[in-house]
Amino acid sequence: MIKTEKNARRVAAIFAHPDDEVLGCGGALALHADRGDRVRILILATGLASRGPATRDDIAALRRDGVRAAEILGAEDIMFSDFPDNAMDGVPLLDVVKRIETFLGDFPADVIYTHHLGDLNVDHRQTHMAVLTARRLLPGMRPVEILAGEVLSSTEWAAPGSPAFVPTDFLDIAASLERKVAAMEAYASELGTFPHPRSADGIRALARMRGAQCGRPVAEAFMTVRRLRTL
Repeated sequence: MIKTEKNARRVAAIFAHPDDEVLGCGGALALHADRGDRVRILILATGLASRGPATRDDIAALRRDGVRAAEILGAEDIMFSDFPDNAMDGVPLLDVVKRIETFLGDFPADVIYTHHLGDLNVDHRQTHMAVLTARRLLPGMRPVEILAGEVLSSTEWAAPGSPAFVPTDFLDIAASLERKVAAMEAYASELGTFPHPRSADGIRALARMRGAQCGRPVAEAFMTVRRLRTL
């Protein structure tokens, strides 16, 4: 059962593909849910299609995995869109922005987790730009925090000269790391075998490295992209 506290924040995870939300901020989402925050996830692209023909049944199975992963993390909802896998650069950015605006119109998030601008994957970059556009700082904007996470097998493979992922925020995920791994394991078709980065041991290794950077056994790392706050 998802618990909701009186002072709960609304937390949105907006990512390109099923499993990106787990890799990018699964530990954080689980901790948010544990403290009573409301967590919702939006996945923009179908996934799978870039690897070859993907049937509707294949995509439906992947989405069922996503629902199970969201349950493990404690999210109250996960929604899926149908933008083309690894081809979102061929979609007008405004179309993606409007989808995100609709999502955030129903769920005005206080905290948004999304992709890093410098990722190798083009869908990740398009998602990042769409999130920033959808939450541009207009008059009357409610306080919001946008954090970019790192997605194994994309962020670390960025092309030389791309914006580097240099963490500004670290989150101790000792209490949620194994739930993050379990959520990734729910994506049976997406999980690799070590030394593939998108593997259970790869996730743990990155968490240990980020933990060592901030004096903790394990951590998730983020870059603050935008923050509008009041004192």
